[in-house]
Order: sequence, then structure tokens, then C-alpha cells
Amino acid sequence: MPSYAFFHNQFVPLAEAKINIMTHALHYGTAVFEGIRGNWNSQQQQIYIFRLKEHYQRLEDGSHLLRMNLPHSVDEMCRITVELVRKCGFKEDIYIRPLAYKSSEALGVRLHNLDNDFLVFAIPWGRYLDMDACRCGISSWRRPADNVIPHSAKSNGLYINDACNKSEAMDKGFDEGIMLSPDGHVSEGSGENIFLVKDGKLVTPPVSNSILVGITRDTAIKLAKNELGMETIERPIDPAELYTADECFLTGTAAHITPIAEIDNRKIGNGRVGEISGRLQQLYFEVIKGNNPRYIDWCTPAYKK
Repeated sequence: MPSYAFFHNQFVPLAEAKINIMTHALHYGTAVFEGIRGNWNSQQQQIYIFRLKEHYQRLEDGSHLLRMNLPHSVDEMCRITVELVRKCGFKEDIYIRPLAYKSSEALGVRLHNLDNDFLVFAIPWGRYLDMDACRCGISSWRRPADNVIPHSAKSNGLYINDACNKSEAMDKGFDEGIMLSPDGHVSEGSGENIFLVKDGKLVTPPVSNSILVGITRDTAIKLAKNELGMETIERPIDPAELYTADECFLTGTAAHITPIAEIDNRKIGNGRVGEISGRLQQLYFEVIKGNNPRYIDWCTPAYKK
């Protein structure tokens, strides 16, 4: 089934949405993006877009950091996205990619005196980490400090760092790499936040350890508190603490909640999906598919009933 994009303020077939090779964002990474999941519920014949408004609020915040005034409000971008998904008509899990970018066809390193534009497209996309529990390694690549590139925005240029991490991990036989912050504390994966379970508590790195404050991260924290009665401690984590954790898992829009079986060839817990990780994962999948009425406000239905 062909897909569509919202591009230059209109809906066009995805194959026809093209930019000029002089576009500023292509050369300097002057753009911010979001990854949004649309989750197919076969019983309800519905795609539920998960935490749509929160994603666009983050895109708007990131755009301000890059001196971009978006041509649409958060509510307008939500409406455009629902219309796009409806037009695509997919009956499977999808991935939605909005992009706010410096659209001027001009060279020169800067953020000022450039035009801005917004686009969004949707494609079918299943599991990003396609395994029950993944194998990770501590990366030789480190996350840059916040005064190098701000981490509160999903800025395109920053993801060179993540790409280097991911490829190094795959070259070493791992599924994902875990990067450290500039001061040597655990930070995050190439597209995921990380949690560990120790003595019945969740622990995750704080914002000050060069992390993106993930929307799935926030979802996991809220589900753990509301459904499992577990508090989450945000504090610096030494790399060695990962090896002795009872459980570890990753969170991200693409990766969902993915348990970690091994880190640096050391088994985490029993080397299988842990009890807490498994319960959170099951809760999460019920929520994102619109099957838990308590969290239905997080789910935006795309198709008219």
C-alpha cells in the first residue's frame, strides 16, 4: 500500500515528496524530528497514535532551540497527522516521522536568516529491537555534554553520535550500545533510555547525565507507580551497577519496552526477561493499543468509527 506525506503544506504521495540538494538541513543537520507510534488494534479495527500531543510539544520546544518558528501550532500538527494516517489507511503498526527543518536552499553555518518548514510522513514499521530480550555493550562513544548539543531536542545532527554507537555495537555482536555521559555515568542507548531494577526499585539516569527525556521513559515511570506501586529513583548510575542489577530494560518510541538479557557478555539477573520488565512491557502494550481505559487519553484514534 503506498504511503503519503504532508509536504509543502499539502498531502502528496510519499514518493513525490522531495527536497532540493542545497537544502540547508541536509548539509548541516539543522532540523529536529520526532518518532511517533501508531499502534494497530485488530479487534477494534483502529490505529491508536500514542501520546501525539506530547511529541509535538517536544518538537515545538526543540524548534525554538534551533531558532525555528513552526508554520503550524501543536494542535494543527496533531490534526494534520491524524488526517495523514487516515489517508494512508494502514492496518498494521506504523511509525510517524515529523520533521521541522531549515528549508532554505543556501550554504553557510548558521541558524539565523533561514526559512523553516514542516513535514510529516507515515510508514509501516514493526519492532525496532526484534527479540524478547536484547544484548548490549558499553560503548566507547560518549554522549556529548548539554553545552555541546542540547539533549532536550531530538536534533538531527546529534544522531551521528547515536549512529556511531549503534554500528559499533552491531560490529561487536550486540543488539544495542549503552553510552556513558561525559563524566562516565550511564546515559542511554542509541535511541532508548535505560532503567535498572534493584531491590524492588526502578533506577534511571537523571537529565543531567546527557539523556533525552523520553516520552516512553515517562510512560514507564507512570505505569510503574500507578500499576505496580514502584517509585523510580533518578540518579547517576555507575556502569558497574548495570552488571549487578536484578533486571535492566530499554524504553523508546521505536523500541517500546525491551528487556536486556546481557551487558558486555554478563547475564543480567537470570539472563531472561525479568518479572518487573515483563509486567511493565505487558502493561505498556495494552495501553498503547487502546485496551486500557485508564490511559485512553494517551491514545488518539486515527480512523472514524
